[in-house]
Amino acid sequence: MTIAPLRPDESKTRRRRRNREATRTAERTPNYRQLCHPFPAQEMFSADEISAMHDTALRVLEELGMKVLLPEARALYASAGAKVVDDMVLIGREIVEAAIASAPKSWTLRAPNPRRDQRYEQGAMIFMAGAGCPNASDLERGRRPGSMADFVETLKLCQAFDVIHMLGPTVEPQDIPVALRHYATVEAQLTHSDKPMFLYSRGPGQVAEGFEMIQTALNLTDDDFARDVWVSTVINTNSPRLLDNPMAKGLIDFARAGQMCIVTPFCLAGAMAPITPAGALTLQHAEALAAITLTQLAKAGSPVSYGGFSSNVYMKSGAPAYGTPEHLKMQIGGGQLARHIGLPWRTASGAASNAPDMQAAQETTMGLWGASLAHGTLIVHSAGWQEGGLTFGYEKFINDIEVLQSMAELTQRPSGSAAEIGFDAIAEVPPGGHFFATQHTMDRYQSAFYDPLVADLNNFGSWTESGAQNSAERATGLWQQVVRDAQQPDGAGERVARLQPLIEAGRARGGAPIMD
Repeated sequence: MTIAPLRPDESKTRRRRRNREATRTAERTPNYRQLCHPFPAQEMFSADEISAMHDTALRVLEELGMKVLLPEARALYASAGAKVVDDMVLIGREIVEAAIASAPKSWTLRAPNPRRDQRYEQGAMIFMAGAGCPNASDLERGRRPGSMADFVETLKLCQAFDVIHMLGPTVEPQDIPVALRHYATVEAQLTHSDKPMFLYSRGPGQVAEGFEMIQTALNLTDDDFARDVWVSTVINTNSPRLLDNPMAKGLIDFARAGQMCIVTPFCLAGAMAPITPAGALTLQHAEALAAITLTQLAKAGSPVSYGGFSSNVYMKSGAPAYGTPEHLKMQIGGGQLARHIGLPWRTASGAASNAPDMQAAQETTMGLWGASLAHGTLIVHSAGWQEGGLTFGYEKFINDIEVLQSMAELTQRPSGSAAEIGFDAIAEVPPGGHFFATQHTMDRYQSAFYDPLVADLNNFGSWTESGAQNSAERATGLWQQVVRDAQQPDGAGERVARLQPLIEAGRARGGAPIMD
């Protein structure tokens, strides 16, 4: 289709030129730091069905119970009236309901940089990059066991994009002994980022030292640290119906310190949970409620996020699947259950694909849409997570950021004012003409549209002349530039300097062992 040229008279041309010279169009400055879901939350189940799932989950806890390995946790349940038989804990619904009532509905995730603080509540939309990956991969260096260098690079990538709102354990630095790993990961977070932090729950020694490091680095008094939420941890139940020692202890220790637990059963339908979406969600809900209850028994009012990571398995191999219709159905149902109990919640995207290809993009994007339609407060594995979480892909991270920024753009509603509707512009252009040179366009063209990060919107000829690269190949140059140009955030040097005596002392005594 050929665009017909404008044929204005000479006086109009001169007038437009003067207008363009006088116009000062503002460059586009998007703000992705504080996002809220732009569309109404969707429903997959009826209100009666959600009530039935909730009631059945309570029945599971009352009649079947949870296997709880930690004696301290069993004692806390027993003190509230739960029935304990050996390591099985049967939790009455009144105990669970009291815990739901005491759990806060909203709080602020504090960051080293106050401008990075995030409000954690229903309706907020917070993105975290891929987390917990034992391997890293990029097109130049290939797939490899995760190292400290990889962890630092992924922190730099997360810091560079405002649409990533909080830090997570992107890549597991396997070249650092586990007993010492918390020193390196906390130090790296404070060195290369100023966003809300994470800490693994690998035993009381590491958790206590992690809290002390964060408090010292940020120059917080005991009251300062206890008053606000400065760090989060993810607590996974061992589905079905098992709470192991480090996870139970993490729930207790984080709750007593007033820091955030993100409760996340991993209920794969057909494997660790019933094969139906309703059955998997019911088990997820029961396990989440048991963990939430433990936090409130440890300290009433402590911040705890409801959560889940339910999807299905590929029944021909047993491998986890992501971005599937069943994944989305369970995301939306999980959001309904979270709203039923009134708590903010964590969901996740993800990709089973082994490469940063079309399959990976489709799986992650579908999972992101499911999380958005479900009104997930925290959306984990939003960028870079591939191979079912076994690998953090650098090129995939960049391409996923494009999707996240596009979703963030949807939170900024366009105006429907008379000036934006632009009747005069419509009247100005003759039939068959175009709007490129209208004053309406000239006033807005620099800030009207989202400017792609990695997508190539040129025609085939221009794309070919530029090297005919696909999006993964273009992403390589982008992540390399980000890593190369990364600068430490303001104040990072001072924060890390305060931290050094603690790290040196901890390393000298051999670190802190993990909990079995």
